[in-house]
Amino acid sequence: MTVPPPATAANHAELRAVMGMFATGVTVVTSGRDLPHGMTANAFTSVSLDPAMVLVCVKRSSVMHDTVLAQGSFAVSILAAGQEGLARYFASSSRPRDEREFETVPCEAGPHTGAPIVSGNVAWVECKLAAVYDGGDHSIFLGSVLGTGRGDSSDALLFHGGRFCEVGKG
Repeated sequence: MTVPPPATAANHAELRAVMGMFATGVTVVTSGRDLPHGMTANAFTSVSLDPAMVLVCVKRSSVMHDTVLAQGSFAVSILAAGQEGLARYFASSSRPRDEREFETVPCEAGPHTGAPIVSGNVAWVECKLAAVYDGGDHSIFLGSVLGTGRGDSSDALLFHGGRFCEVGKG
Protein backbone atom coordinates (compact mmCIF):
# COMPACT_ATOMS: atom_id res chain seq x y z
CA MET A 1 0.00 0.00 0.00
CA THR A 2 1.40 3.38 -0.97
CA VAL A 3 0.77 6.34 1.28
CA PRO A 4 -0.02 9.56 -0.57
CA PRO A 5 1.56 12.85 0.51
CA PRO A 6 -0.34 15.23 2.82
CA ALA A 7 -3.21 17.18 1.24
CA THR A 8 -2.13 20.17 -0.84
CA ALA A 9 -3.78 22.18 -3.57
CA ALA A 10 -2.27 19.74 -6.06
CA ASN A 11 -4.02 16.71 -4.57
CA HIS A 12 -7.17 18.45 -3.30
CA ALA A 13 -9.27 16.44 -5.75
CA GLU A 14 -7.89 13.17 -4.39
CA LEU A 15 -8.68 14.16 -0.79
CA ARG A 16 -12.19 15.13 -1.83
CA ALA A 17 -12.64 11.78 -3.60
CA VAL A 18 -11.36 9.83 -0.59
CA MET A 19 -13.57 11.73 1.87
CA GLY A 20 -16.52 11.22 -0.47
CA MET A 21 -16.31 7.50 0.21
CA PHE A 22 -17.57 8.10 3.75
CA ALA A 23 -21.36 7.82 3.61
CA THR A 24 -23.07 10.70 5.39
CA GLY A 25 -26.54 11.90 6.09
CA VAL A 26 -27.72 15.00 4.26
CA THR A 27 -29.02 18.06 6.06
CA VAL A 28 -30.24 21.55 5.35
CA VAL A 29 -28.86 24.02 7.87
CA THR A 30 -30.86 27.24 8.26
CA SER A 31 -30.51 30.43 10.23
CA GLY A 32 -32.33 33.72 10.40
CA ARG A 33 -35.80 34.72 11.42
CA ASP A 34 -36.57 37.75 9.22
CA LEU A 35 -34.28 37.01 6.26
CA PRO A 36 -33.40 33.33 6.58
CA HIS A 37 -30.65 31.55 4.68
CA GLY A 38 -30.03 27.85 4.14
CA MET A 39 -27.35 25.49 2.91
CA THR A 40 -26.93 21.79 2.31
CA ALA A 41 -24.45 20.20 4.70
CA ASN A 42 -23.21 16.72 5.43
CA ALA A 43 -20.55 17.86 7.94
CA PHE A 44 -22.99 17.55 10.86
CA THR A 45 -22.84 15.32 13.91
CA SER A 46 -23.90 14.82 17.48
CA VAL A 47 -21.18 15.85 19.94
CA SER A 48 -22.65 15.28 23.40
CA LEU A 49 -25.84 14.05 25.03
CA ASP A 50 -25.19 15.79 28.37
CA PRO A 51 -25.21 18.63 27.70
CA ALA A 52 -26.96 18.11 24.36
CA MET A 53 -24.69 19.52 21.63
CA VAL A 54 -24.18 19.13 17.89
CA LEU A 55 -21.74 20.59 15.40
CA VAL A 56 -21.91 21.72 11.81
CA CYS A 57 -19.10 22.94 9.57
CA VAL A 58 -19.77 26.03 7.44
CA LYS A 59 -17.50 27.59 4.83
CA ARG A 60 -16.21 30.95 6.06
CA SER A 61 -16.92 32.73 2.76
CA SER A 62 -20.60 31.69 2.68
CA VAL A 63 -23.60 33.90 3.42
CA MET A 64 -24.69 31.24 5.90
CA HIS A 65 -21.53 31.71 7.96
CA ASP A 66 -22.26 35.37 8.60
CA THR A 67 -25.94 34.67 9.23
CA VAL A 68 -25.24 32.07 11.94
CA LEU A 69 -22.79 34.43 13.64
CA ALA A 70 -25.26 37.34 13.51
CA GLN A 71 -28.24 35.29 14.69
CA GLY A 72 -26.39 33.23 17.30
CA SER A 73 -28.56 30.24 16.41
CA PHE A 74 -29.32 27.71 13.69
CA ALA A 75 -31.59 24.79 12.82
CA VAL A 76 -30.74 21.53 11.09
CA SER A 77 -33.28 19.52 9.07
CA ILE A 78 -32.13 15.95 8.47
CA LEU A 79 -33.41 15.14 4.99
CA ALA A 80 -35.57 12.18 4.08
CA ALA A 81 -35.41 9.96 1.04
CA GLY A 82 -37.09 11.81 -1.78
CA GLN A 83 -35.69 15.21 -0.73
CA GLU A 84 -32.71 15.16 -3.09
CA GLY A 85 -34.22 18.14 -4.93
CA LEU A 86 -34.08 20.23 -1.73
CA ALA A 87 -30.50 19.12 -1.08
CA ARG A 88 -29.50 20.17 -4.60
CA TYR A 89 -31.40 23.47 -4.31
CA PHE A 90 -29.62 24.50 -1.11
CA ALA A 91 -26.26 23.38 -2.55
CA SER A 92 -26.73 25.51 -5.68
CA SER A 93 -24.96 28.86 -5.91
CA SER A 94 -27.65 30.03 -8.36
CA ARG A 95 -30.55 29.98 -5.87
CA PRO A 96 -31.88 33.36 -4.68
CA ARG A 97 -30.10 34.83 -1.62
CA ASP A 98 -32.87 37.21 -0.63
CA GLU A 99 -36.44 36.90 0.64
CA ARG A 100 -37.17 34.53 -2.29
CA GLU A 101 -34.77 31.81 -1.03
CA PHE A 102 -37.54 29.99 0.87
CA GLU A 103 -40.41 31.03 -1.41
CA THR A 104 -40.86 27.53 -2.89
CA VAL A 105 -39.54 25.50 0.06
CA PRO A 106 -42.10 23.80 2.28
CA CYS A 107 -41.05 24.74 5.80
CA GLU A 108 -42.13 26.28 9.08
CA ALA A 109 -40.37 28.53 11.56
CA GLY A 110 -38.65 26.66 14.36
CA PRO A 111 -40.28 27.25 17.75
CA HIS A 112 -36.98 28.18 19.45
CA THR A 113 -34.95 30.04 16.83
CA GLY A 114 -37.43 31.05 14.15
CA ALA A 115 -35.10 29.49 11.56
CA PRO A 116 -36.92 27.51 8.87
CA ILE A 117 -37.36 23.78 9.45
CA VAL A 118 -37.83 21.90 6.17
CA SER A 119 -41.09 19.93 6.00
CA GLY A 120 -40.99 16.20 5.27
CA ASN A 121 -37.70 15.70 7.11
CA VAL A 122 -36.57 12.65 9.08
CA ALA A 123 -35.79 14.81 12.13
CA TRP A 124 -34.71 18.31 13.13
CA VAL A 125 -32.63 20.09 15.74
CA GLU A 126 -32.60 23.75 16.80
CA CYS A 127 -29.50 25.17 18.46
CA LYS A 128 -28.08 28.20 20.19
CA LEU A 129 -24.53 28.90 19.02
CA ALA A 130 -22.27 27.82 21.90
CA ALA A 131 -18.79 28.13 20.36
CA VAL A 132 -16.97 28.65 17.07
CA TYR A 133 -13.74 26.85 16.22
CA ASP A 134 -11.27 27.31 13.37
CA GLY A 135 -11.57 24.57 10.78
CA GLY A 136 -9.35 25.88 7.98
CA ASP A 137 -11.58 27.34 5.27
CA HIS A 138 -14.60 26.41 7.42
CA SER A 139 -15.78 27.28 10.91
CA ILE A 140 -16.94 24.55 13.22
CA PHE A 141 -20.15 25.78 14.85
CA LEU A 142 -20.92 24.04 18.13
CA GLY A 143 -24.58 24.31 19.04
CA SER A 144 -26.39 23.77 22.34
CA VAL A 145 -29.59 21.93 21.51
CA LEU A 146 -32.72 23.96 22.28
CA GLY A 147 -35.25 21.57 20.77
CA THR A 148 -35.68 18.52 18.58
CA GLY A 149 -38.38 16.80 16.62
CA ARG A 150 -39.04 13.95 14.25
CA GLY A 151 -40.62 14.20 10.86
CA ASP A 152 -43.05 11.86 9.18
CA SER A 153 -40.47 9.90 7.20
CA SER A 154 -38.20 7.15 8.44
CA ASP A 155 -36.20 6.78 5.21
CA ALA A 156 -33.02 8.85 5.08
CA LEU A 157 -31.21 10.62 2.26
CA LEU A 158 -27.48 9.80 2.18
CA PHE A 159 -24.49 11.02 0.17
CA HIS A 160 -21.77 8.58 -0.88
CA GLY A 161 -19.24 8.47 -3.67
CA GLY A 162 -20.40 11.75 -5.16
CA ARG A 163 -24.06 10.79 -5.41
CA PHE A 164 -27.24 10.78 -3.37
CA CYS A 165 -28.60 7.46 -2.08
CA GLU A 166 -31.72 6.54 -0.18
CA VAL A 167 -31.86 4.12 2.71
CA GLY A 168 -34.69 2.93 4.94
CA LYS A 169 -34.61 1.76 8.53
CA GLY A 170 -34.48 -1.77 7.21
